[in-house]
Amino acid sequence: MHEDAERCLQAVRSKDARFDGWFFTAVTTTRIYCRPSCPVTPPKAENMRFYASAAAAQQAGFRACKRCRPDASPGSPLWNHRADAVAKAMRLIADGVVDREGVPGLAARLGYSVRQVERQLLAELGAGPLALARAQRAQTARLLIETTSLPMAEVALAAGFASVRAFNETVREVFALSPTDLRTRRRAVPDTPGVLSLRLPFRAPLCPDNLFGHLAATAVPGVEEWRDGAYRRTLRLPRGHAVVSLSPRPDHVACRLALSDLRDLPIAIARCRRMLDLDADPEAVDERLRADPELRPLVDKDPGRRVPGTVDADEFAVRAVLGQQVSTAAARTHAGRVVAVAGTPIADHGLTHLFPTAEQLAELDPAVLAMPRARKTAFAALVDALASGRLDLGVGADWAKARADLSALPGFGPWTVETIAMRALGDPDAFVPGDLGVRIAARNLGMPDTPGALIRRAQAWRPWRAYAVQHLWATGDHAVNRLPS
Repeated sequence: MHEDAERCLQAVRSKDARFDGWFFTAVTTTRIYCRPSCPVTPPKAENMRFYASAAAAQQAGFRACKRCRPDASPGSPLWNHRADAVAKAMRLIADGVVDREGVPGLAARLGYSVRQVERQLLAELGAGPLALARAQRAQTARLLIETTSLPMAEVALAAGFASVRAFNETVREVFALSPTDLRTRRRAVPDTPGVLSLRLPFRAPLCPDNLFGHLAATAVPGVEEWRDGAYRRTLRLPRGHAVVSLSPRPDHVACRLALSDLRDLPIAIARCRRMLDLDADPEAVDERLRADPELRPLVDKDPGRRVPGTVDADEFAVRAVLGQQVSTAAARTHAGRVVAVAGTPIADHGLTHLFPTAEQLAELDPAVLAMPRARKTAFAALVDALASGRLDLGVGADWAKARADLSALPGFGPWTVETIAMRALGDPDAFVPGDLGVRIAARNLGMPDTPGALIRRAQAWRPWRAYAVQHLWATGDHAVNRLPS
């Protein structure tokens, strides 16, 4: 979008928050870059430059606006609904791959050379992988400076900087303030030792009912719970673990994180945002779905529905198999039994385990699985494929290949494959035409309800069929469609 100057100008002049994160506006006279909705008086058109990423603006010599904080914008929705190399690279960078494995590690995961990856990112975003990762480190540093009383040396290490000097230089360059000056400007936050309090922004509108209702209704005992108006769960992260608490608010999601290793902070935030689908563009989704006369009343009733995702794709795939052809309550029971036997114990009030890895599940005694033989076979095949690395469901996975690999496993039909594509891979166009709830809802709305006819009808919903499924499911009387009381 940043290449469409006229459209960008209109968004800036109208201070349209819907475009925050889509592009960034830099002002040549002040050397400052902003989000489109910045409340200051818009500069002259000839003094504006538009960039696809904060990293590109920083690399061009602009520093972040102190008023609108463009580095804290919601992420671009492009990286969620696209499956090309650039989108995969952005998801991997957000998940900390460059910080852990370097640019060669990123390139290896994408199946390209380092030069090819750098060329593609520069062509589309105006910044290479190192600059993009640096921008993410700067934002993490700002969060830690403003929400904790950690010494600056510990902030630098936790944010991923190689040295305190690099940390100081980057903060000064990006924010035009020293780390100490940033801390004096921080807002008052509850001081709970070991807990970070953050605000996760999103593009309005957001309908929290199905999002938090689904997560609460399907919560695995010991791993997830709904308590005091918040969804809480454990997270397995590259360097340790965390417990997160997420509560919906009118203009943000309140996030409280307790991390065993602060270096995992940006990864934890990225995974929570993916789980809650916070980088979605609800205006684009709702506009497409409203074009269908039968869906329009549903969208008008609950605009901004999101697709509940996951913090761990492997975990969700396992849970999808455990939940095949059983009720939500039975699926929770099966998963809770597996967690109690194979999960990693942690100390927390109310939560007791991390969900087991594929390697831990490979050692599980089959007798623990009180399921039919066919489902046990599917479970064993999935766990073996994940543990061996033959199946990749991670943030950089190829969606088409993942679907093909899942379909080749015994016991994996279209419903299971598409459910994993929708919730674990994050494909916004995943569709389950054979799902009983979808078919009943379609019939009640006067739509054709056979899978073939639904597929034809849903062509007009693309690329947002997964969101249409959320609206169809919402017509049923089920706890997953309601925000817990």
